[in-house]
Amino acid sequence: MMKSVRKKDEAAQSLRMNEKKWSKPLMDAGWTAIPAVIIERQAALGLDALDVNILLHLANHWWTADNKPHPAKNTIAKAVGVHPRTVQRHIARMEAAGFIRREERRIPGKGSRTNLYHFDGLIAEAKPFAEEKLAERRRREQDDKARPGRKGRPRLTVVGGSDDED
Repeated sequence: MMKSVRKKDEAAQSLRMNEKKWSKPLMDAGWTAIPAVIIERQAALGLDALDVNILLHLANHWWTADNKPHPAKNTIAKAVGVHPRTVQRHIARMEAAGFIRREERRIPGKGSRTNLYHFDGLIAEAKPFAEEKLAERRRREQDDKARPGRKGRPRLTVVGGSDDED
């Protein structure tokens, strides 16, 4: 019980911090969480700018872990300003690379619905970069702790000249 209250407090504090950065109206209109390592290491992952933009749009529709995103390719294309076929090719390429997995949804007698998208492959591919970043952060923290700081050192004071100098 105490952990869930603490998590809610942390989430509320994080939202307030983002409201200070972005403004309350922008945050109230909606926001998307995506791991920074995916943005920072997109080239190393083999993702181009449009791939990342498409991933951002997919992530924007992914609100809970068990409710996979399922926006229409036309919706993404319109938002990004490209042809729907371009979005389709990029999604197919990311699927071939193993970053995302499409799950077709069909209704018997009614046809296709928008695909569900799974990010398991992207998560697996990005995880080593995240672990590398975390290890570097821990190393820097250890270096900072090992580096003699102000604490524990005597404070230097200016000593005035003596009056004996005449």
